Amino acid sequence: QVQLVESGGGLVQLGGSLRLSCAASGFTFSSYPMSWYRQAPGKERELVATISIAGASADYADSVKGRFTISRDNAKNTVYLEMNSLKPEDTAVYYCYAKVWQLDYWGQGTQVTVSS
Repeated sequence: QVQLVESGGGLVQLGGSLRLSCAASGFTFSSYPMSWYRQAPGKERELVATISIAGASADYADSVKGRFTISRDNAKNTVYLEMNSLKPEDTAVYYCYAKVWQLDYWGQGTQVTVSS
């Protein structure tokens, strides 16, 4: 079955960096766009970034443009989110997402906390 497993979250200081990873299995990874979402306490889940099938194009939320970079390695079935210049408002649980065979799949999430 489809599985998405995130890793790489943690506690970081203002201005710091983190790299999240999402290992995918159970489907043909290279055939699907992949996304990262996040959900802060008391807020709705929001789309952070999406990357195309071959990784040639990506879209970002305005709040992270210029600071975050989404990438993928289709040989490793893994999607990444490089986060730089982190701010306290980036604190959230970050989720990997894929729509496979018209169904929504989410990872378990990884906590990112940015301290000021």
